[in-house]
Amino acid sequence: MDKRTKDILATLKTKTAIRNRIESMLVARFDELRNVIRNITVEYNQALDAESDLGLQLTSKLAGDHVIQLEIGEDMLLFVRHNSIFQFDRDHGVWKQDYVTQDPSRSYSGIISVYNFLSDSFRFDRDEDLGYMIARLFINAEGAFFVEGKRQRSMGVDSFGKCAIDAVHLRKFVETAMRYAIDFDLLAPPYDAVKVTDLIHMKMEIQSSKSKTGKRLGFQFNSDDVR
Repeated sequence: MDKRTKDILATLKTKTAIRNRIESMLVARFDELRNVIRNITVEYNQALDAESDLGLQLTSKLAGDHVIQLEIGEDMLLFVRHNSIFQFDRDHGVWKQDYVTQDPSRSYSGIISVYNFLSDSFRFDRDEDLGYMIARLFINAEGAFFVEGKRQRSMGVDSFGKCAIDAVHLRKFVETAMRYAIDFDLLAPPYDAVKVTDLIHMKMEIQSSKSKTGKRLGFQFNSDDVR
């Protein structure tokens, strides 16, 4: 066996071992996230019962092995566990962290992303409706983590390696996403974007009562990240 073959096999074994550890960690933390969301749903609904005239209840469920749905009023949050393991480009801030420079393999991470849709998009099967990724949680094989996303700066990349992910951090991650989704209002698209339509589109509207809808359709999204 020549040196090239040995190097390839060694790299393959190392990366496979890292991948397996990350996948195990990510599955365990996703199960913990499901419990956190379930507890949030129960606690918030108990508090909302005192305001029964609002007719508001949170609902949550596991939609397959990789997706948790959390419905909050007109909002639907989807927490999606990705199957793949990711590395960062060389310009990412993760490479400036001592935790990673000491051991570059620590940068390999799994991802749980959060997407915000309208609840009605699911209720009325409006497949053309738009959703937005509002946060993503990176977790490595050691359970170290950081979050990118709207209002998630307190758990940003500078915190990577300083502590391991747990139920407390997961709850903060979820509730920050909830708060942003609630504040992220549905706006009417600009008049010039919708003032003209065609007969085929209008017939489809009459038949299905469906039109493409998103919270910021036609507006900039990246300017909404305020504390």
